[in-house]
Amino acid sequence: MSFLPVSGLSGTAETAQSQVSVGMGLLAGSTVLLLTVIWGSCIIVGRCDLHDSVAIDGTNTKESGVSTDIWTCYAARIMAISVIPFLIVQLPQALSSTSGRHLAVLIALIISLLMLISYCVYQVFQPWIQRRRIAFAKHKHVISGILRHLKKRALGRLLTDDGEPDTEIIRKLFETLDENHDGGLSPSELRALIIGIRFEEIDLDQDDAVSKVIADFDTSRDNLVQEDEFVEGIMKWINEAKQTGGAYLESNAGTFKFIDHFHQARSEEQSDEVVESVENPRWISIKAVLMLLLGTLIAAAFADPLVDAVDNFSEATSIPSFFISFIALPLATSSSEAVSAIIFASRKKQRTASLTFSELYGAVTMNNVLCLSVFLALVYVRGLTWDFSSEVLVVLIVCIVMGAFASFRTTFPLWTCSVAYILYPFSLGLVYVLDYVLGWS
Repeated sequence: MSFLPVSGLSGTAETAQSQVSVGMGLLAGSTVLLLTVIWGSCIIVGRCDLHDSVAIDGTNTKESGVSTDIWTCYAARIMAISVIPFLIVQLPQALSSTSGRHLAVLIALIISLLMLISYCVYQVFQPWIQRRRIAFAKHKHVISGILRHLKKRALGRLLTDDGEPDTEIIRKLFETLDENHDGGLSPSELRALIIGIRFEEIDLDQDDAVSKVIADFDTSRDNLVQEDEFVEGIMKWINEAKQTGGAYLESNAGTFKFIDHFHQARSEEQSDEVVESVENPRWISIKAVLMLLLGTLIAAAFADPLVDAVDNFSEATSIPSFFISFIALPLATSSSEAVSAIIFASRKKQRTASLTFSELYGAVTMNNVLCLSVFLALVYVRGLTWDFSSEVLVVLIVCIVMGAFASFRTTFPLWTCSVAYILYPFSLGLVYVLDYVLGWS
């Protein structure tokens, strides 16, 4: 959304004002959408059973919710802190002062830029989101490697003729792995299972793989994988592989097809996440800069047509242009983030839930510092009017409420999604009342 004012540096003041107006509506609408509808949807699709106020991965049979790690709380706190420039730029209007508005814009711009630089430096020296991506890729590689290994031991017959996991074959595999026949797989027996599986290419030793299997299968938390837990775990892995690796085709060949496809996809994924990020950081940095420059050029080319389209549609439908930028445009610009977040949350793991919500908070933080910096710079340089009280107030309310809500807790019961969903119509109603009933601008 920060691309909207790019061409405003050389256009007329009226054009620049219109672009900032559309941009601020898009910023506020995107922030509200991410922290309400998308946030609440991630709670629903990612919910697992709660046990002692902690979500149990992969379960959903009773009271449910989502658990995240402590780093996600830090991301929420950073997001809440990032609204400071909004408070500063809005102070003169809150105090009914006209003389200090230009100065307030400058101060807010400086602070916003400093926060942007600080946030980027923090991400470079504390790359916890990237570490969680790497951990997630390693975990998926463990799943695919063990499934391939079991497929070979079962001669490819992990599925029935109708394409469902064959529980009898899986139970027989359990019996062959249970060397002491005590009805449970110990860490040493699981270690014997994964001997020969090549995990060294992702720097994952056998103990790490065993720990991941126990964490996935051992729902009773007794450090043993019982027969029913083994069957349920393998069935869950197979179904996940079927969803990711392609549709089931035929009883035996289909087993090979989707498991091999799943393993290949996970190998490529872990290669992208681990090898590129560790072995070639210089090229990654250069590519990122080039992509940013290319995106800026493309955005600059389409900035004016987008604003014109919003204005023309507003005139044709008699719908205020602000509501188009506040409601319609965020649905388009945030669609990829929404789909990605919901897919990740649907994995029903604490790891993926933490990553999902961290990225949502990170996206809002960048809205609050990067996009706002661009708008403030254009307003200051071109001497435009800062009259965006309703947008600022909505951003403040949503960010502070959701930031405070997520900063001091790591477990979110299912009912918490209602808080997010209620905030969305509340925000729309607040904007309407402020702009079109009370006459705020």
